[in-house]
Amino acid sequence: MSVLTIILAGGAGSRLSILGEKRAKPAVPFAGKYRIIDFPLSNAVNSDLYRIVVMTQFRPHSLMEHIGIGEPWDLNRRPPMGVHIWQPYRGRSDQDWYRGTADALYQNRNFIRDEGCDTLLILAGDHIYKQDYRDLIRFHQDKGADLTVAVMNVRPEETNRFGIMTVDAGQKIAHFVEKPKQSESTLASMGIYVFNTKFLLEILEKDGEDKTSSHDFGKNIIPAIVAMERAYAYPFLGYWVDVGTIQSYWETSMALLDEKSELNLYDQAWTIHTRSEERPPVKVIPPGELVKSMASNGCVISGTVINSVLSPGVCVEKGAVVRDSVIMNDTTIHAGATIDRCILDKEVEVGANVKLGAGKDDTANKLEPANINTGITIVGKRAHIPENAVIGRNCRIDPSTVLEDYPSLEVPSGATISKKAS
Repeated sequence: MSVLTIILAGGAGSRLSILGEKRAKPAVPFAGKYRIIDFPLSNAVNSDLYRIVVMTQFRPHSLMEHIGIGEPWDLNRRPPMGVHIWQPYRGRSDQDWYRGTADALYQNRNFIRDEGCDTLLILAGDHIYKQDYRDLIRFHQDKGADLTVAVMNVRPEETNRFGIMTVDAGQKIAHFVEKPKQSESTLASMGIYVFNTKFLLEILEKDGEDKTSSHDFGKNIIPAIVAMERAYAYPFLGYWVDVGTIQSYWETSMALLDEKSELNLYDQAWTIHTRSEERPPVKVIPPGELVKSMASNGCVISGTVINSVLSPGVCVEKGAVVRDSVIMNDTTIHAGATIDRCILDKEVEVGANVKLGAGKDDTANKLEPANINTGITIVGKRAHIPENAVIGRNCRIDPSTVLEDYPSLEVPSGATISKKAS
């Protein structure tokens, strides 16, 4: 059996607010030194799957730069092995911007056919988990399935975010609904599929000709195959999370700091690989403190960091306090500043004596009430927060904003600071 692994990494991550506006969701930094794409890539190579395609679409530049030729994952191999990037392109007939997950594969159906693999493993590029795909593929073979979907139980209040199904005693999928408003079942698709290649290509041809289709796996492809009684569900019992919202991203980051975190990043038998820069070790200078936190290479800490995740190159000056926050690469927090329950993107500069995430007013963000509503303040890449500013909760500070963009140094909860038109 030959397996082609396809990672769908074109998502925009719109619910991640400004974290996802300038990069694809799989390229969002996570756990200090990693990016989200590192997890499916590492799972694949740890499962001895070295024939990998990454399909991009939305703002792929940082993602492509991160993956490069795949060296950190031992994917810089002679073709047909190794990692390959497939991007959407304009052609003379049916090539264009992808209309859905199924359409992405349909537009590349000739490339898939030319790969000559009899089995396709299709993964989402934006989930955090560790999984040996070999067990899933063996299950697929043993069942004689045309499609196998990896599944797990989710909380009842989360069923409207997933494809939900019921199965019979033999794990055959009996019923499937994409993102139901209400559901008695909590068995959810993880966005991980195994297909028999020939079978999928036939289904994609039919779906591509259907002008009423949304050309989406969850809405169209899986329900059609379930109706044929040829789809099975593989129960996954490990750790898996979709960090698709600000709250889930923050919660998942904070959970890494638990003494017995469900996601073990220190397991040498299942390494999560990434592209790392050469930086000096972490330096904590008295009276600096690092308490229940993760700090990556190149961090210099002279202030106090509590229950927080720091990416490479973060500088926390004397007298500054960072609490319950995620701070991304090369951000500087100047003396006397306080950061509480915030997410700061790369290369942010927080001025002296700033209070960020101040107060207890949890008014939802007026610009993005659906995305920023749990008390977390978000700061965009390369923003400069002026000295002595007091910024409340659920605030959005846009990328590259500076002093001139602030109507007042008192920014109430739920407010947004945007770049002024030049």
